Amino acid sequence: MRFTLQHSDPLSKARTGVLQTDHGPIPTPIFMPVGTAATVKGIHQRELQHEIKAPVILGNTYHLVLRPGIEIIHKAGGIHRFMQWDRAVLTDSGGYQVFSLADQRKLTPEGAIFRSHIDGTKHTFTPENVVDIQRRMGADIMMAFDECTPYPCEYDYARKSMILTHKWLDRGKQRFLETAAVYDYTQSWFPIVQGSTFPDLRKESARRIADADMDGNAIGGLSVGEPAEMMYEMVEVVTEILPPEKPRYLMGVGTPVNLLESVARGIDMFDCVIPTRNGRNGQIFTREGIINIKNEKWKDDFNPIDPSGDCFVDQQYSRAYLRHLIISGELLGAQVASLHNLRFYLWLMEETRAQIQAGTFSQWKNEMISKLSIRI
Repeated sequence: MRFTLQHSDPLSKARTGVLQTDHGPIPTPIFMPVGTAATVKGIHQRELQHEIKAPVILGNTYHLVLRPGIEIIHKAGGIHRFMQWDRAVLTDSGGYQVFSLADQRKLTPEGAIFRSHIDGTKHTFTPENVVDIQRRMGADIMMAFDECTPYPCEYDYARKSMILTHKWLDRGKQRFLETAAVYDYTQSWFPIVQGSTFPDLRKESARRIADADMDGNAIGGLSVGEPAEMMYEMVEVVTEILPPEKPRYLMGVGTPVNLLESVARGIDMFDCVIPTRNGRNGQIFTREGIINIKNEKWKDDFNPIDPSGDCFVDQQYSRAYLRHLIISGELLGAQVASLHNLRFYLWLMEETRAQIQAGTFSQWKNEMISKLSIRI
């Protein structure tokens, strides 16, 4: 994997680049649609490729281990062949899901023992076997196994958790370096910065992750309930330390405003379930603000979903029709809303890259944030 920086914004830390994988280039900044179980809910792969125009999607180790099982994916020839997706795939290690299980998991220095939320069967994740699992899945970019602390979090717990994550980092890195790709393409491995909302811990963790000298670096443990300004503060602390020549991935973030503010602070990669999950529940993102399509005011509005978004693929559908579908519980409503929101997110990243290249990002960002903060 190669990462090439292309342009920098003169008034912020925003930058553009290209992350080259064996399954194609990923222009950055980029938003990755979440395909937790080897599918982006309600979206065909052809729509992801040709309409949403996603160069990379995200899968999740925890969910894929439980269903369909790694042996099935390996037998299919890897996750790309299993789901018929010929572009890049990033897989989360499952750490966030495991540690969100609360009373269904036990944390040890060796790893995490947990019970499936599906059938109660017992499983173990260690820094080593999570590398092995992701090798067999065949992701282009694999994530280190870490502990994601909750918010709020006591300082002592956050520090102990960070130290454990760093120990797991050493073990995971060793396993990654001593093993080879299972399929005929290369794989990369990203470690994850932790430290909750404590600047000194974030700095310590960022230095530790930077010293690992892997292909890219991630920031975890944010967007878990803390105020947005606190998240931005932690991002600023970390991006001051992480090497600029490597991609920076802010995990699980977020709203369109979160994305723009984080790009301005030097972030290159994002993922989040918001565009699909919120879309299924009637929240629609547009260039002029946010729509709750369930509201009565859209009942007889026959304008396109986003009248200013002439590049979008769903212009044949009106707001009134989408409202009818969502209110009626029709599957097409969830599909159209998800398709629209994902395309909006990818468009937002495309326009972000164009504005950075033109040297106009900062002014444009402020104007867009004003619009994207409005509830229409």
